[in-house]
Amino acid sequence: MEYTFRILRFDPQTDESPYFQNFLFETDLNKSILEALMTIRNEQDGSLSFRYSCREAICGSCAMVINGRFDLACRTEIQSLNSPQIVIEPLPNMEIQKDLVVDMDPFWKALHAIKPYVQSNGDIPENGYRIEDREIDKIFQYVNCILCGSCYSACPVVSRNEDYLGPAALAKLLRFVKDPRDKRLFADYAGVSTKDGVWGCHTIFKCNEACPKDVRPADGIEALRRKMVVEKVKSLFRINR
Repeated sequence: MEYTFRILRFDPQTDESPYFQNFLFETDLNKSILEALMTIRNEQDGSLSFRYSCREAICGSCAMVINGRFDLACRTEIQSLNSPQIVIEPLPNMEIQKDLVVDMDPFWKALHAIKPYVQSNGDIPENGYRIEDREIDKIFQYVNCILCGSCYSACPVVSRNEDYLGPAALAKLLRFVKDPRDKRLFADYAGVSTKDGVWGCHTIFKCNEACPKDVRPADGIEALRRKMVVEKVKSLFRINR
């Protein structure tokens, strides 16, 4: 089979604007998009830039837009696209550094803002912080996030508001808020109760569609909203008593 890979190219140091470049790729095997890109880079154009690492759909490095859909290049098989032409674009909502490589700093900044780690009180137990299986089941959906940035890139709110934390960070916050090992107080995360936080989400569910691991970040944002309302009511009740 012969495929035409139509890849968006852009080098800010030399190009005035992005453009598409076509590459022919032939194979009789069921190869992934990432394997095809590696072959194109190695045999046709060594300047083609893209990210990848584990090649096992675990690290999230090779997230990109493939024929209009967000997915991981390493797990997307060429034959599954049922098209002789394959259009490859970088993740939107982030600045292109070169070709399919984008600047992930805004994504990491948003994640850092919610303090994505277990916050405990007191000394660390001798055997570490243990958690029951039934408890991990409650947060496993959000633990499964591989931080690929697809949901952030698909979010229409992020495209309009650069200060919006985005779906990945907010869903990750819920993961820690619901973790029984995490002892952060309501006051520690109430700061995201803003238009740039949980109330900025328009529940369009593009993030759910884009996520390659079925994390469904919009569900997490809705759950975090409910949690914050309940905690706010509790705090007001305590004050009025």
